Amino acid sequence: MSADNTPAKFRWLPPGLRPPEKMVWRQERVFLLVGAAAFFAGYDQNVFGFAAPQIQASLHIPENELGLTVSYFRLAAIVAMLLAASADLVGRRRLLLITICGQGLFTFATAFAPDYASFVWAQGLTRVFGYAEEMLCFVVIAEEVSQSSRGWANGTISALYYLGAGIASLMFGMISFLPYDWRALYIIGTAPLLLVAYLRRRLPETQAFVAKESVSKARSKLRETKALLHDLVHQYPARLFTILVAAGAFGFAMSSASVLQSKYLQSVFHYSPLDVNLTVIPGGFVGLGLAIASGKLSDRIGRKKLTFAIVTLAGCAFALFYSGIGGVWLPILWIISFFGFFSGDALIAGFALEIVPTNYRATVSGLRYLVEIGMGAVALGLEGRLYDHFQAHGPAVQLLLCSIPITLIAICFLPEPAGKTLEEMTA
Repeated sequence: MSADNTPAKFRWLPPGLRPPEKMVWRQERVFLLVGAAAFFAGYDQNVFGFAAPQIQASLHIPENELGLTVSYFRLAAIVAMLLAASADLVGRRRLLLITICGQGLFTFATAFAPDYASFVWAQGLTRVFGYAEEMLCFVVIAEEVSQSSRGWANGTISALYYLGAGIASLMFGMISFLPYDWRALYIIGTAPLLLVAYLRRRLPETQAFVAKESVSKARSKLRETKALLHDLVHQYPARLFTILVAAGAFGFAMSSASVLQSKYLQSVFHYSPLDVNLTVIPGGFVGLGLAIASGKLSDRIGRKKLTFAIVTLAGCAFALFYSGIGGVWLPILWIISFFGFFSGDALIAGFALEIVPTNYRATVSGLRYLVEIGMGAVALGLEGRLYDHFQAHGPAVQLLLCSIPITLIAICFLPEPAGKTLEEMTA
């Protein structure tokens, strides 16, 4: 038996959160390497959300342009989608290495941005690579595990991504003690560069892509690109349209609610960075455990039922969180909304990967992400105008949650992928 085929242990996960079926060491190694990439992507992309008041004061960002600033960042999703889609032509491994390197370099550049314009450019370029990296992480995992573990796998990768966000929160709690204030948080975020050399030697290409490439390697890449896009639109129009509607409505509803949580706690309830930590860190670990458990549960009861329930739960929790309710309810609602948003996002991402063949998987993952991020950018820009009307972020965010029912309706029209192989889903 080769080393890659020895049984996997997954000892880095608590017993109840380990995979529902036996896996081999190759799968665990891929999980660890891709999970590390997802972890650092989660850190880099969430620093701004936690340190928004400090960055806002330093770079003189008006209150009604805070959401618009994140909208500028999210324009990067257009380029990121094209970058991620190229993984269907040149391979998942190569693109993942490029995205990790690019994300680390531009995160470092963000720390030294002298003004608002350069900060937006540096963060936009960071997210070109970060968004593409997140898309690819889900693609790699979907192609490396069997049908009975894909829900668990998506939940676990999502949990690792948001564990990175938790570390960003932990670092933010120490912002008063760090040199160079918020800029130190971005310097810490350059750590992924240290992974690149290791990943180059250890991360294998996915078996699904290798099998597909052996069939199509004789075709020119330009001709293959045209054929890929043509076939995707003509073979799976209903599935493609439905998943994009679900993702777009979800992104529109959830973006402002998730991005402005730390800002809301600090400005409305006067939380200090330490207070934010005391809410986010313990609650985040509870939410992460629930995210992995929910992914595992979706393999048993079905993606559609669980996604419907979790998206509904997230919408209700966010609406109550931004209602001005305080006291003991605030951290409880934060945990529920945190869990609901991240788990719902992972489940929708999983649908996009499971309902199309290997040839289109990275492309559809990129399209789903582009639409979700793009609609979120529209909502964040609109939030600034609603802030001018209400003179408060709470009611503005609540109004944007109105697109949740569109996501729920779209989910009802998607095919159920739980318990089916990728080949069965696309026969």
